[in-house]
Amino acid sequence: MELLDDGIVPEHAREVKAEAREFAAEYIQPNAEEYYRRGEYPWEILEAGMDAGLIAQDIPEEYGGKGLDLEEVLAVAEEFYRADAGIALTLQLASFGAEILADHGTEAQKEEYLRPVAENEQLTGLAVSEPETGSDLAGMTTTAEQDGDEWVLNGEKYWIGNGVEADWVTVYAKTDDDPDNRYGNYSLFVVPTDADGYDAEHIPEKMGFRASKQAHIEFNDCRIPEENLIGAEGAGFFMLAEFFNHGRVIVGGHGLGLAAAAIEEANDFVHDREAFGRDVADFQAVQHTLAEMRLEFEAARALTWRAASKVKASDDAGFWAALAKTKSTEVAAECAEQGMKLHGGRSVLADRRIARVYRDVRIPVIYEGANDIQRNLIYRQQPR
Repeated sequence: MELLDDGIVPEHAREVKAEAREFAAEYIQPNAEEYYRRGEYPWEILEAGMDAGLIAQDIPEEYGGKGLDLEEVLAVAEEFYRADAGIALTLQLASFGAEILADHGTEAQKEEYLRPVAENEQLTGLAVSEPETGSDLAGMTTTAEQDGDEWVLNGEKYWIGNGVEADWVTVYAKTDDDPDNRYGNYSLFVVPTDADGYDAEHIPEKMGFRASKQAHIEFNDCRIPEENLIGAEGAGFFMLAEFFNHGRVIVGGHGLGLAAAAIEEANDFVHDREAFGRDVADFQAVQHTLAEMRLEFEAARALTWRAASKVKASDDAGFWAALAKTKSTEVAAECAEQGMKLHGGRSVLADRRIARVYRDVRIPVIYEGANDIQRNLIYRQQPR
């Protein structure tokens, strides 16, 4: 069964897709169950991915990366996530947020911060969500106040990938209180994780994505140089919205990989099992379930790849990104649910891949903006 064929993939993205598939087969899938059980950060696999030239290569070539475009990163995502979601997220978070600096940073910022990430000498992260605020970008409370030639940050961030492991993070903070300009009150900053007043710890263990680590960050009079402001003061909301359009397409790839894993497991299981004197796959109800899973998967994949083309061309990007993220992650959840049903009692065994996928699919429907928020965006941004 070949679910992630390259027929729908643009020709220029097929080479890196093949490289990602080979890497996933050699490094991710064989280690997935062990890392899930141990719940440890997969440093060895991350380093292998760096050696293979598959980490942080969306950074432009002039700063040390390969300049992979949106479609190439999507091609990598669906292959990695089919093998294991937790390890895959760790690999893709190594440069999370770096695209913002690439698009809006100064040359000095790019040389100091972007190049080491592209050359796999540093890790980065993006700090947006807060303990009491997740999807409301205009409701974040972490502040940054200018004091002479420094910015002083105070507040908290939550669910931050690489908040502990990173060398620096891009931080979204409030720099104004103008009630008439709610979306112009935020800015973005480069914050080194060794700065005084930066404190981070891993959040409590998650039900899924156990090989990926997220952090709770506290900023207590955390001082950074004024030149660490990214782009214009007050433009943070708009820069972040643009970045998330790309990110949500990639999360569509997360859903596709997970859905493919669920379908593969279900298909293999019912074709290797008998009940009531018949092969389980011979029952019409089972066939219809598998057919429905495939129908929804193919619809989600076609939509996601169309969305990638639209977002890349800046053609109603927010609308298409929200469509792709919502459809693919929800199809993954439904395929995992049906896969559990087809496995029967075996589905609840902790060492089963379908059980791991079932727990993992609950998470992408939330991150990069919960799907209820995506439905708001779909309605408001649809072309009229």
